[in-house]
Amino acid sequence: MSNETDRLVDPQPKTEERLDTTLRPRLLSELIGQERIKENLAILIEASLQRGEALDHVLFYGPPGLGKTTLAHILANEMGVNIKVTAGPAIERQGDLAAILTNLNPGDVLFIDEIHRLGKAVEEVLYPAMEDFALDIVIGKGPSARAIRLKLPRFTVIGATTRLALVTAPLRARFGATYRLDYYEPEAMQQILTRAAEMLSAEADEQGLAEISLRTRGTPRVALRLLRRVRDYAQVRAESIITKPVAEEALDLLDVDDLGLDEMDRRVLRAIIEKYNCGPVGLNTVAASVSEEADTIMDVVEPYLMQLGFLERSSQGRIATAAACAHLGLDYPQKPDSPKLF
Repeated sequence: MSNETDRLVDPQPKTEERLDTTLRPRLLSELIGQERIKENLAILIEASLQRGEALDHVLFYGPPGLGKTTLAHILANEMGVNIKVTAGPAIERQGDLAAILTNLNPGDVLFIDEIHRLGKAVEEVLYPAMEDFALDIVIGKGPSARAIRLKLPRFTVIGATTRLALVTAPLRARFGATYRLDYYEPEAMQQILTRAAEMLSAEADEQGLAEISLRTRGTPRVALRLLRRVRDYAQVRAESIITKPVAEEALDLLDVDDLGLDEMDRRVLRAIIEKYNCGPVGLNTVAASVSEEADTIMDVVEPYLMQLGFLERSSQGRIATAAACAHLGLDYPQKPDSPKLF
């Protein structure tokens, strides 16, 4: 079974990329794309600053790699406060969350990535903290147990999730603002690449960056990763200049096609088309056919294929479209007519 973190177009962050924050925009004015969200956040920030209050709690959702973590840091920077970063799976016990909450200062931001993976017991502690800015602690056991309520400074919880449906309704209700991040248009991706190329001191022309932008899957994290690899190729084989032919050669060598699909994407589509006559076929069956985890296919592979119109989800399972067949150079199978009832 392959490891999805080895994929060049995997939108999940790699270890070395977590350490490299130099390309991350720090302020809302530096952020490219997501214009509607930017406008709403600008109003939210300005109103909070004018009132001298902490930001309302904010929830970001959407596919990985689109900038949810970056937006959390931008909000903290714009408000001039500290940010504490954690993740749902990392908060295993109520005491873990209590320790984090009691160390926050007024106005601070608590960013919880993968917030849908918080345990139920931990969520019970988070509810009064978000709503009443209070922490309920039970001291002792049995008949002698007593509850103490500690007041917390007003702070902001920013949650991020790729699976909004898995965030419980009571938790969702406590966020004052919820925003969905969508895939970026090629024009915005090219602007992101232009800025990144300048910061990386990579010499590139407009056509070269445009070619990379078409294969980024509309995801900034993937764009920056591809730019680094194309820069390496240009340095070794093309006098360090990224042109359109150089970008095409580099990305073809990396097995990323003109729509940003890699080998795993093509394996999933080929399995549905060739083995199951374009479907419908169940997710677990597809996963077994390509030797991948079902969650990996659902969270990482399918969203972009659906965005392209190559894959459809139905109550019976996954269906590959005629567009997917055309892209792979395969014939769209003729479906037998449904039997007529007389």
